Amino acid sequence: MASDHTRSAILAAAERLYADRGFGDVTLRDIVAEANVNLAAVNYHFGSKDELIAELFVSRSIATNRERLRELKAAEEEGGGRAPIEVILRALVGPTLRGCLGPENQRSTAARFMIRASIESVPPIRRIKNREIDHLRKFAGAMRRSLPDRSDVDIYWGLNFALAMAHHTIRESERLTKLSEGKCDLDDVEDVVARVVSVATMALTAGKAETKAPARALARDAR
Repeated sequence: MASDHTRSAILAAAERLYADRGFGDVTLRDIVAEANVNLAAVNYHFGSKDELIAELFVSRSIATNRERLRELKAAEEEGGGRAPIEVILRALVGPTLRGCLGPENQRSTAARFMIRASIESVPPIRRIKNREIDHLRKFAGAMRRSLPDRSDVDIYWGLNFALAMAHHTIRESERLTKLSEGKCDLDDVEDVVARVVSVATMALTAGKAETKAPARALARDAR
């Protein structure tokens, strides 16, 4: 029990510090001071700063990905194995936006940690993001079933753009609020989700994207 308590104290302290100050400015000595443990305890439980960051990110990501897949499964079951594209996209971006936006979540340590993870590119998080893509493959499969006339390339780009919109909205929420002079209400999370889903749906269901040949021709004409 004492060992479990120490591990939990280290994780909680690290998450608070990373959320407040970012990954580059926090040292292991800062973490052990905040957790009131010794450096040997961090080395024993995690081995390194990178491993500690990775465990924090994985633990938060697992919860988000489980919620995504739960919503996706429910949508496809309700649709007899095929869900509308907008419902699939809502399952994809909704949990991320709900987890990081809104007056309560913006103040939570977990949300601020995940926002830091989205803003700051650190090696352990990059490695995890590049490795843990199985849940995204499930979304791509659902999107193919929903839009059988779309190519795999269109599906992957559409999925990527939907995620990019969600993450950019989270990262730049303060700037958007200032830019719009408060007209864009980032506290109305369900409205934010609906807007991201609407744009992503339009991108995937609009006319077929131009091929590479016309794009090359335009570039040649521009010269």
